[in-house]
Amino acid sequence: MKKSDVVKALLSECACEPGARGRAFAPANIALCKYWGKRDEELNLPITSSLSMSLGAWGATTEIAPRDGADRVWLNGGEQRPDSSFAARVSAYLDLFRTDHGFDVRTESRVPIAAGLASSASGFAALVLALNELYGWGLERRALSILARLGSGSACRSVHDGFVEWHAGSRADGMDSFAEPLARTWPELRLGILEVSAAEKAIGSRAGMKSTVATGALYASWPEKVADDLLEVHAALETHDFERLGRAAESNALSMHATMLSAWPPVLYWLPDSVKAMHAVWAARERGAPVYFTMDAGPNLKLLFLESDRSIMEKEFPNMRIVEPNEREDA
Repeated sequence: MKKSDVVKALLSECACEPGARGRAFAPANIALCKYWGKRDEELNLPITSSLSMSLGAWGATTEIAPRDGADRVWLNGGEQRPDSSFAARVSAYLDLFRTDHGFDVRTESRVPIAAGLASSASGFAALVLALNELYGWGLERRALSILARLGSGSACRSVHDGFVEWHAGSRADGMDSFAEPLARTWPELRLGILEVSAAEKAIGSRAGMKSTVATGALYASWPEKVADDLLEVHAALETHDFERLGRAAESNALSMHATMLSAWPPVLYWLPDSVKAMHAVWAARERGAPVYFTMDAGPNLKLLFLESDRSIMEKEFPNMRIVEPNEREDA
């Protein structure tokens, strides 16, 4: 099955002609239990389920309007060359929806692009939500999650706020592979970004994931690890057990990176400063600071801590950028 088949099925009763414009915001999300590995490359169907927390106002706002001629794609005020990786990926995705016109797409992102900080998740989610407004589809969030997944797997989680679980599903058409929010809140939970590098990754997530699944000697144990960690994260969120949450998230992230290192050639996103930051977290924890980290496919660390420990964390990590997950951007 192709992406176009999924789009046709979901939009079979929706309007095909665009309105004047659509505009939407979507938050980035950080997985506490990771997504790494696909059972279907075309439809971005995952091998395992995953669970994330959205990052409040830290995300992307996209405005889209129809235009005559070729697409024009803007990022943070700068027009992107049509052959740039950002513009090419956006236009390829829009091919699924266009009829006889191009699009003017303007995205403002607070997230560094392709640096392992979930820029594609917020970007494609915002684009889908803006398209929903542009065309007046009136789709429910489940359908929008599936459409976002076609652009970037983790984008299916960014159509929601809060704690979100992406169900792996088992159907070949992927209609049971979508994200939905959990009925859980944790107002005290905070996330800090330790940005080691904002540069674009040398190995994209898609390529790194494909190589890991195909050659990773440790990958066979990954689905079982995810299943165990999902149970731990759910239990921690239910009881607000921070230590349990932190251990599960940090262990899950390190296990994911271990599968990458077992691939051939090895897939390594860490930089020397990434390792230095890990040791800094472990040292701070030894001194009594209640902090844990998680990492996606990139060199940057995301620190988990509670608001009550903010002053401690600001002393331990003065360069940390604190994200308030409960803040919301007005689109």
